[in-house]
Amino acid sequence: MSSPEKAQATTAPTILVGVDLGHSHFDGELGELGLLALSAGLQPVASITCKRRAPDAALFVGSGKADEIKLLAQQLGATEVLFDQSLSPAQQRNLERHLELPVNDRTLLILEIFAQRARSHEGKLQVELARLQYLSTRLVRRWSHLERQRGGIGARGGPGETQIELDRRMIGESIKRTKERLQKLKRQRQTQRRQRERRDTFTISLVGYTNAGKSSLFNAMVNAKAYAADQLFATLDTTTRQFYLADAGRSVSLSDTVGFIRNLPHGLIDAFEATLQEAVDADVLLHVVDASNPHFPEQMQEVNRVLAEIGADGVRQVLVFNKLDAMEPGRSPLQLQDWLDQDGVQTARFFASARTGVGLLGLREHLGQLARRAPMDPANGVQSLDGAEAAS
Repeated sequence: MSSPEKAQATTAPTILVGVDLGHSHFDGELGELGLLALSAGLQPVASITCKRRAPDAALFVGSGKADEIKLLAQQLGATEVLFDQSLSPAQQRNLERHLELPVNDRTLLILEIFAQRARSHEGKLQVELARLQYLSTRLVRRWSHLERQRGGIGARGGPGETQIELDRRMIGESIKRTKERLQKLKRQRQTQRRQRERRDTFTISLVGYTNAGKSSLFNAMVNAKAYAADQLFATLDTTTRQFYLADAGRSVSLSDTVGFIRNLPHGLIDAFEATLQEAVDADVLLHVVDASNPHFPEQMQEVNRVLAEIGADGVRQVLVFNKLDAMEPGRSPLQLQDWLDQDGVQTARFFASARTGVGLLGLREHLGQLARRAPMDPANGVQSLDGAEAAS
């Protein structure tokens, strides 16, 4: 895949490929993959889908479908092929030989987008760690930044095992250094978190699927100007602000966090541990849902799955169905309410538009009530929602 700098300036014609393996979440139109590709600076020119009981061990899609992809790429002048699923190192190598084109998968695509969007020092380190961990399973020199780091290794080996060993040592040392730097930043975050606890700060974290409107809601709630855009993964770095809740008679802390997505690479979840810790340690999670997206139930499930994976599934949630202003004609909050009731969802829910401000007053009032009636923990003087009256 192109480097981040080149991706911003060029749009490589790309073939999108998806394989239906019988999973309920398969995106037959590859719409989300197309949005991811555009976010990375690629230009989807065609998509191909097929059904299989299991991936082909050598080519993932089988030789016949691989021939079809190659012919289509030649006809359209595509310079890259992008798979919606994760490929094994062997499948990726075999496909590149067969298609005579660069082949990348969903995992690498997300890593590339994160590399383009990370702004803070910590965010860049987190992305770099995830990229190095991904690369360690490939042992091929795909990125120029690793070539630049090669200078201190010593004598260059030739092709074969000697070069692979050099690659393995270089990547291993880079992973170790990056983990040490992230561990230092994690300790700094823990110190800041303890300071907030000593100040008896009530903490709220925004979580949700990517492009659900978390940053827009954050800006509307705290009157800030954090970066917000109608694109996937517009926010990667956690931003925290204090704002006043009249119903609580006090200020609370609100954090905007990285968005989740289907098949988020585990390496990114691990690498963003420090950032995601904001959700684990929060008193309340505002789970922001894009009400205008017809796939919002699947997106909610994916967010809850990641929250469980990071240990935040026990934190109280408040559902915020955002983007009411973008809902299709004929749909209404009442229909969303009916869906929630039928599905047995007991979580407190609000219907709002961060863009127009509709519904935000009721949300602020509810958060103020939660902050006000949270009992004090006698052990450390910090407010806790354990035992608090259930939200309506």
